[in-house]
Formats: sequence, C-alpha cells, structure tokens
Amino acid sequence: MIQSLIKPIPKEMRAEMSSDIFYKKCCLFDEECSGRIEWHHNLTYASRRVNAPFCILPVCHFHHFHESRSDIKEKLNWIMLNRATSQELLEYSKAINYIELKKRLNVKYNNIGSCSK
Repeated sequence: MIQSLIKPIPKEMRAEMSSDIFYKKCCLFDEECSGRIEWHHNLTYASRRVNAPFCILPVCHFHHFHESRSDIKEKLNWIMLNRATSQELLEYSKAINYIELKKRLNVKYNNIGSCSK
C-alpha cells in the first residue's frame, strides 16, 4: 500500500515550486518549527498523492515528521484548501466535501494568513 502513495513531483513542477517564495519557509511557521524545509503532499486521492501545487506544502522537518498530529493536520488542510481554486476543490470533493471543510476551517482560523483564491 505504501508503494502506491509514492509519486515524485514532475521536474517542471519542481522547478516552478523551487522559484516560488512560498516554498522557501515552513507554511506553519510557529514556535515548533525546526529543521530543513521539506515538501509535503497534503492530499491523497484514490490512494495516491496528488501532484498539484496547491496541495504540496513546504513544512519544516519537525512539522513533516508530526504531520499526522491532529492540530498540525488540520492547519495543513486549512492552508491547502485556501491555496486551491473552487474548481480544484470540486474535482477532489467526492468522499470529503472540501468546499465545506474550507468554510469550516476558515471560520475556526478566522481566515488569517490564508492564500485564498
């Protein structure tokens, strides 16, 4: 099962992301940040990691290692959902309604610092 999740980021996308300032620091920048920046595939769909810029997030090693912790996972989802367009969210809203989840998380986090589209 783990092998099916492995999906390298295409070279062209990696080059674009490398030049984007968003990917230079941890998107969860807080007192727990430590270590180098790693790219985290935050969305898994149909048992595969999604290679779309809105769902690949820059996180420090600490946050990447602890990404399954509920408070970290929720904030990563909030950031990812606010980076996506409504059309992108609709494409992946099958088992989970990502548009409703985005609304709920925006209320919870008061839409502070989001990258909404």
